[in-house]
Amino acid sequence: MALIYLHNTLSGKKEPFAPAKKGFFGFLRRPKVGMYHCGPTVYNYAHIGNLRAYVFADTLKRLVKAAGYSVKQVINITDVGHLTSDADTGEDKMEKARRREHKSAWDIAKFYTEAFFSNLADLNIDTAGTKFPRATDFIREQIRMVALLEKKGFAYRTSDGIYFDTAKFPDYGKLGDIDIAGIREGERIGKNAEKRNPTDFALWKLSAAQGGGSAGEKRDMEWDSPWGVGFPGWHIECSAMASALLGIPVDVHTGGIDHIPVHHNNEIAQSEAAFGKEFVRYWLHSAFVNIEGGKMAKSEGNFITLDTLKERGFSPLAYRYFLLGARYSTPLNFTWEALEAAQTAYKRLKQTIAQGEYFPKGTSMAKEIPLDYSKKLLDLISDDLNTPAALALLHDLLEDEELKWSEKKKLLREFDSLLGLDLLSKGKEREIPVEVQKLADERARARAAKDWKRSDELRDEIAKLGFEVKDTPEGQKIS
Repeated sequence: MALIYLHNTLSGKKEPFAPAKKGFFGFLRRPKVGMYHCGPTVYNYAHIGNLRAYVFADTLKRLVKAAGYSVKQVINITDVGHLTSDADTGEDKMEKARRREHKSAWDIAKFYTEAFFSNLADLNIDTAGTKFPRATDFIREQIRMVALLEKKGFAYRTSDGIYFDTAKFPDYGKLGDIDIAGIREGERIGKNAEKRNPTDFALWKLSAAQGGGSAGEKRDMEWDSPWGVGFPGWHIECSAMASALLGIPVDVHTGGIDHIPVHHNNEIAQSEAAFGKEFVRYWLHSAFVNIEGGKMAKSEGNFITLDTLKERGFSPLAYRYFLLGARYSTPLNFTWEALEAAQTAYKRLKQTIAQGEYFPKGTSMAKEIPLDYSKKLLDLISDDLNTPAALALLHDLLEDEELKWSEKKKLLREFDSLLGLDLLSKGKEREIPVEVQKLADERARARAAKDWKRSDELRDEIAKLGFEVKDTPEGQKIS
């Protein structure tokens, strides 16, 4: 197994990675890695900042598989319980979307879940074998977990629901070393006179008829429970689904850095209180994609979707290339100029690879893949996903004149398996317009007559129409 180093938010250090479960007798079965990634709340489109977390999770999955492990991956779909404050105040985002779009919350969830899956496909994210559990499919598991916490003395009731008593969990705030003593009432969770501590959080919220919410409120999504009709808190769903689908401890749990102070600390507290053992071994967090100096967020109204990029002529894989140009833990500043530069670099990369098919160079007679490139690539990605250095190595590979094209092609498959940039795909052939084809035919005749001046003029006319013509041993190629 290749040695992987990951920056663990829990310890604040880069640590060697080792899964909790070993292989059968150490060698007959590959060790399995359980990974849980906080998924989208499907009340709106995911913006390109949200999608960074899934490109990061995908790169991690690709690395773990390349290192010789098998992977069991879960990305949850939050379709209930996430309030507008990201904590325990405001209204349920799904209910708010229901009123905004005049559809049922169930229809809202279905529509935006499908849009999310479309985004993953556009970004070439490997979803083979990945489970996408919906919170509404795990209500029983969440109720059982809340009941267990209540039985163990970690939960108490208020007029609007069941809350977790953070004072009963001494390690609360250990993820990210949160200064709990410095949190004052109203700064994080919002004022609630019935809460015992400012950091206490809802496990189960009661519907209006049961004392929670606004009078006359009618929810689309609510269930019977031992405490009355209501719905689960946002945090409990991840703990219930991770434990049910992956078992505890989970090897790796990821999410955005905004999840650290509230959501992920709450997950740890309720999970370890309920099960009496470590919840997650390695916590990894991706940084924000910023726009105009601030975090991209739906609440700020400054978010850009992947469809927006596509409408403006950008390839989703050019955006993936842009993201891989920085470490997942480094904040990224999004500008259209930066994306344009990334698209240009990505196109040149693809063109260089396409030209290699027609103009193979290199003198090496090696029969095997050059091990120095293979080893360097895996070493770089194993160093806490150093994708910028891996991209630099990719360009070095293409410029290496000592390697035969057949050797480079084998290596490109390795790079693609880790970076997911679809490097060797020809893509769908775009139909050549009649006027372009006429110019290309005329150019072919000019070249046959050795009229090089006219040939160059026709090349320029073709370029003005948005197409490029290349001369290859097989004749003209138009792209």
